[in-house]
Amino acid sequence: MRRALPLLALAVLAGCSTGPAQAEHTVVLVAHDSFTVDQAVLDAFKSRSGITVDVRKSGDAGALANQLVLTKDNPVGDLAFGVDNTFASRALDAGVFAEYRSPDAGKGPQRYAVDDTGRLTAVDVGDVCVNVDNALPNPPKTFDDLAKPEYKDKLVVEDPATSSPGLAFLLGTVAHFGEDGWRDYWGKLKANGVKVVSGWEEAYTQDFSGSSGKGPRPIVVSYASSPSAEVGEDGKPRTSALLDTCFRQVEYAGVLSGAKNPDDARKVLDFLISEDFQKTVPESMYVYPAREGVALPGSWATAAPLPDKPATLPAADIAANRQRWIEQWRDTAG
Repeated sequence: MRRALPLLALAVLAGCSTGPAQAEHTVVLVAHDSFTVDQAVLDAFKSRSGITVDVRKSGDAGALANQLVLTKDNPVGDLAFGVDNTFASRALDAGVFAEYRSPDAGKGPQRYAVDDTGRLTAVDVGDVCVNVDNALPNPPKTFDDLAKPEYKDKLVVEDPATSSPGLAFLLGTVAHFGEDGWRDYWGKLKANGVKVVSGWEEAYTQDFSGSSGKGPRPIVVSYASSPSAEVGEDGKPRTSALLDTCFRQVEYAGVLSGAKNPDDARKVLDFLISEDFQKTVPESMYVYPAREGVALPGSWATAAPLPDKPATLPAADIAANRQRWIEQWRDTAG
């Protein structure tokens, strides 16, 4: 363990004072709870740029989006990471983000652009899918299977009003069953004992039997990449993603309107889509990098293949119907 130097000594070594000049080179990055980065990566960025990244976590991605909207006139940071395509329109309509197009946006992230303003830049892709504990005999394979009697009281999902994977799963059922069929499907899930919790952390780490929490339910809504985090000593994943249940989820970063330090916030956003940061994304957050040409861990080919044809919905449809679908979901299964 390294001994920490006194703050004054650090300031002298950095060639700056401990007063306002130091604060000017700190960027507050507001993120959801699943944002993870090796401190050594941030330290290397600081040594190159002189910028300290102060990460402040703010619940699930859905809770993050809600907080950003509620605090848009007095932003809680300079930059935000974790608003995804299911909540992006709400944040954009509220004017949460400032326009900025990173020089590296064309190296992959721009293919996931929500609109042409550059206010949000894609950082990673993490398709939301049903995951199963491989210890479960005769596991389900499709949406319809989840409503069968043999899977009664075995599924846990996240609330779409507060959780981005929960909303993505709801949107996946809308895309699969259509406007006329998705509510009937959720009625069947409710009759079959589906459990609804507020966010991914609770669902995956407390209720799901295939994770470290060893919960009571062997089926959970998580990500296509989640099995890569559950590989046993034998090299085989203990869980599997049902690739026929996936909905494409993209996570974005953006400079906040009214940020106290927008210039440095732009540099941090550039860093988030740089090759140096993007190559850490798979093993730190278990999602796929948005930048093209970034190598994935070898085990992902079998443990966490990217779905070929995930369900999607046009951003305009999500924006126009999201709140109505959530309210209808509450009436049906909430």
